Amino acid sequence: MFRDRLFRDGCFPSDSILPLSRDAQRLASNVTPLELLLFALTLLVMFIGFAGALLPGLPGTPLIAVAALIHRWILGGRGAGNGVLLTLVVVAAVSAVLDFAAAGYGAKRLGASWRGMVGAAIGAVLGLAWPPLGWILGPLLGAIAGEWIGGRPWTEARSAGLGAALGLVAGTAVKVAAAGAMIALWTVHILWRAFNAA
Repeated sequence: MFRDRLFRDGCFPSDSILPLSRDAQRLASNVTPLELLLFALTLLVMFIGFAGALLPGLPGTPLIAVAALIHRWILGGRGAGNGVLLTLVVVAAVSAVLDFAAAGYGAKRLGASWRGMVGAAIGAVLGLAWPPLGWILGPLLGAIAGEWIGGRPWTEARSAGLGAALGLVAGTAVKVAAAGAMIALWTVHILWRAFNAA
């Protein structure tokens, strides 16, 4: 048993100092040190993907799906099941499409150009330093500035910038929700399989 080896090798002093519940003992007996390490590393990469869902231009949900696939490739049957992996890939693809569609719809609806979209993305990144107000005003002010610098009159720049900002925020919300759901699904599935391993 992995836990027994930890105590035998002196990693932990005694059962009285670090008591483990019956569920924890069961988990320790079913999981190898390699599996624990890969679980932690995969989860770390997934949280980086979650951060990428917030930051424009960085991989978010695709990185989460790739991390789960690599985890399965290394561990084989001890990784996520085919159904969960397929779900993660589909959710990643759908969220990417919805993100693009939301950004395009918001821009087209209020007449934003690519300058507004770029400005909104830059404003969103800069706004991360001033939560929570910067998360809202950053994309908006960046989009308006992008349109205005591009030569549009102030009134047009304001309207188009609003469209670009709304599209970016809507797309980001979709990505963040999808990323959170993907991480939760994978984590619960892996832990469930570990607890119920033979």
